Amino acid sequence: MDKIIVEGGRTLKGEVRISGAKNAALPILIASLLTDGINTFSNVPQLQDIHSTALLLENLGARVETRAGTVRIDAGGPIQYEAEYDLVRKMRASVLVLGPLVARLGKARVSLPGGCAIGARPINLHLKGLAALGASIELTHGYVEASAPRLKGADIYFDVVTVTGTENLMMAASLAQGTTVLRNAACEPEIVALADTLIKMGADIQGAGTSVVTINGVSSLKAVEATIIPDRIEAGTFLMAAVLTKGNITLFNTEPDHLGALIDKLRLTGAEIDIDGNNIHIKNSGPINSVDIKTQPYPGFPTDMQAQFMVLMSIANGTSMISETIFENRFIHVSELRRMGADIQVSGNSAIVKGVPHLSAAQVMATDLRASASLILAGLVAEGTTQVNRVYHLDRGYESLEKKFAALGAAIQRVK
Repeated sequence: MDKIIVEGGRTLKGEVRISGAKNAALPILIASLLTDGINTFSNVPQLQDIHSTALLLENLGARVETRAGTVRIDAGGPIQYEAEYDLVRKMRASVLVLGPLVARLGKARVSLPGGCAIGARPINLHLKGLAALGASIELTHGYVEASAPRLKGADIYFDVVTVTGTENLMMAASLAQGTTVLRNAACEPEIVALADTLIKMGADIQGAGTSVVTINGVSSLKAVEATIIPDRIEAGTFLMAAVLTKGNITLFNTEPDHLGALIDKLRLTGAEIDIDGNNIHIKNSGPINSVDIKTQPYPGFPTDMQAQFMVLMSIANGTSMISETIFENRFIHVSELRRMGADIQVSGNSAIVKGVPHLSAAQVMATDLRASASLILAGLVAEGTTQVNRVYHLDRGYESLEKKFAALGAAIQRVK
């Protein structure tokens, strides 16, 4: 199993290109199941989750060709209705095939999903929505079985904001009969990216990016060419690294509008940030100020940046409070940061972080995707050499992260 070795104390300088967004790419690739023809997607990150999605689509009967950031998917042939456990267990986003399969085939049998250990993340809202669209739902032997001759439009309210639930039902409703209204829908940029792609395919969708999304069902969708949006979480991770290391970095291929909450908080820490179109320049030469954050659904502060921000606050001047409102188990990186000398106390869904003069290198273990990134960030500023174990989580969501950091001057390497 791979590990990453980081020698702390280097100042990061230079330029980095941000990859395509995993969380946008996954539902867009899966949306190919709704079409008859060859879809071509560019700016697709080369990640383990993308590979897992390609295997899942191939297992369902699609033909998938991947080459240097471009993925071509032909789902025009016979499509199977069962997504098996061995494929779905690796990645929670696999549940996104449920809506398209029922919409296209009239039935689906999908294993309950896996993914990172950061909370229960149930799919009950997906199932409740599909039932409202007329699907018969059964849970048997670890599988969801759904069937409907044809889905019919409905007015659906999400009790809790759900990104994948919004995506699943938006895809399903695109081929449903009649009009579907999704209320309390997720507003993330990835939702808008999926809606834009579905609209190019011929779907009739209004309101994506707001809390009310209206979908007028159509009889069929066509194959398209589309480009995956930049990854706001990867961009945020590099912005954080610049502040931590008192660096000077320019990020290319970003969507600054998707990073508003994070940029506001980083400016409060003392960072200087300039935006030029799709490029962001960030530098930090002074002390780091303590800043409180509270994770919220978009456009609030993203839960996927909470662990990384905690590292920043661990060496800031003063005390900060970090409140996590999205996932109940997303402080499991705290124990590893404490091993590196961080002063963090957790009470319920809040963590009190008292800044210390420096972190100390240690051997640590990654527990989930974003925790992996946070431990590497901690290694960049720790005194000594940090060893981050179990970095397979990292490969699910960051494309060549250690190589990008090395190009900026970090002393970092991957060891098999």
